Amino acid sequence: MRLGDGRWVQIWAGGSPGGTPVLFLPGCPDTRHAAYPGEQAALRADVRLVAVNRPGYGRSDSHASTHLSVADDVVAVADALAIDRFAVLGMSIGGPYALACAARHPDRVTAVGVLASPANVPELDPPYHRDDLGPDEQAFFARLASMTPDEAAEHMRADFQQYVDRLDPTDPDDEALVRRFVAQLPPYDAEIATRQGTTAAAAAVREALANPDGYLRDAAISFRRWDFRAEAITCPTFLWYGELDANASVRNGHWLAAHLPHATLVVREQTTHLAVLQDHWDDVLTTLISGN
Repeated sequence: MRLGDGRWVQIWAGGSPGGTPVLFLPGCPDTRHAAYPGEQAALRADVRLVAVNRPGYGRSDSHASTHLSVADDVVAVADALAIDRFAVLGMSIGGPYALACAARHPDRVTAVGVLASPANVPELDPPYHRDDLGPDEQAFFARLASMTPDEAAEHMRADFQQYVDRLDPTDPDDEALVRRFVAQLPPYDAEIATRQGTTAAAAAVREALANPDGYLRDAAISFRRWDFRAEAITCPTFLWYGELDANASVRNGHWLAAHLPHATLVVREQTTHLAVLQDHWDDVLTTLISGN
């Protein structure tokens, strides 16, 4: 659909068309494809599940976005779909964007779900979202936090392009592309990433990596201090983290639980990054729409 400023935004809508609306914000680099496995759970829960590609992903136009500008885009999508009030669900890097929706539009957001997401990274102790970083990686994230978003994006562009070139999302061989992609994941997350089949997994990778701008903008703003306050969010907030998740330490969940006024934290034992959502769609959706 086209937004008021002329930009295009790409979405996916599934579940029950007349159900309780839940707007979904995927991780990084990831797209609306991450919501497809939730289709049946959304039908069971009578949820209208709408996934939104942020600027620079898939066919969503690139934009100098912020957490708050993405929050405005989400509300614009809701308006276009004649959705008044809705819950918002953010996976991984999508979590802070979901929280920004509640901070920016408290009159529209009924509840927020955050799954395996970084907290306000510069305010963590230590100020990193992962616990497995060496000194060089710690220094890298510290530099990102001190740069402007444009500077940070350019700082990462060459390395990210090399990563994309190694994966080669233009390769028409679905099996080869998926094999290269899942080789970088923990074994169980690799299994999750291919549950929908090789063709679906390859389509997800291609949409996520077709334009580097989506990833670079996400990475450029996700490890800086937020442009909103967690303490200002007044709706119920549900936090789900995995005990075995290396991408977002449980420390992030504890920080959020301490700063969000109405937060419930669940730490799932023996659970990896992708499994926090993909093994628990039914529980996540029913909890989010029931508020308990």
